[in-house]
Amino acid sequence: MSGQAWLSQLKQHKVIAVVRAPKVSLTRQMALAVASGGIQLIEITWNSAGATELIAQLKIELPNCTIGTGTLLNLEQMQEAIAAGAQFLFTPHVDPKMIQAAVDIGVTIIPGALSPTEIVTAWSCGATCVKVFPTEAMGGVSYIRSLRGPLGHIPLIPTGGVTLENAKEFLEAGAIAVGLSSQLFPKEFVDTQNWEAITSKAASLMQKIS
Repeated sequence: MSGQAWLSQLKQHKVIAVVRAPKVSLTRQMALAVASGGIQLIEITWNSAGATELIAQLKIELPNCTIGTGTLLNLEQMQEAIAAGAQFLFTPHVDPKMIQAAVDIGVTIIPGALSPTEIVTAWSCGATCVKVFPTEAMGGVSYIRSLRGPLGHIPLIPTGGVTLENAKEFLEAGAIAVGLSSQLFPKEFVDTQNWEAITSKAASLMQKIS
């Protein structure tokens, strides 16, 4: 996916569901549940069981969704994710070599950064947008609002500290989109396989930010 196509997706859908589970069956059901609730950008973390096979499977099962991956730590993992068909790539850190490698082949990569220096470094290396992580460590919504002053030209995706209650505030503060994980997938819902409740959470979130 090209950078411009990715930005268009972010502006349209605004929410990325970050799915992580120790069993392939759980990860799949979690993804299907949020998709049923209207979330169309789904990240399967690379450290989830069977991530490679699941990305390919979900692209078939959820043709209206964009399926990517995250928690990529090095070039080898990134290349494996691309081979698996991941449509976007998240990293928890800024690695210029990974960014450049993704840019060279036209794959969207979103590095994780926290400080203004890290954010600008990621952007200067060619990132289409930057994940601000962990946002809560720096003050949450107020931090994103502060960054928009000097760095308003860089699309930011806050994660870590985004909730169903404050997601809209992050967007109003200037974030292009937000990423949520545990807020969408409470442990008790996953443990009891209450997929309807997770679908309801996803639908509620999409309604709040619309």
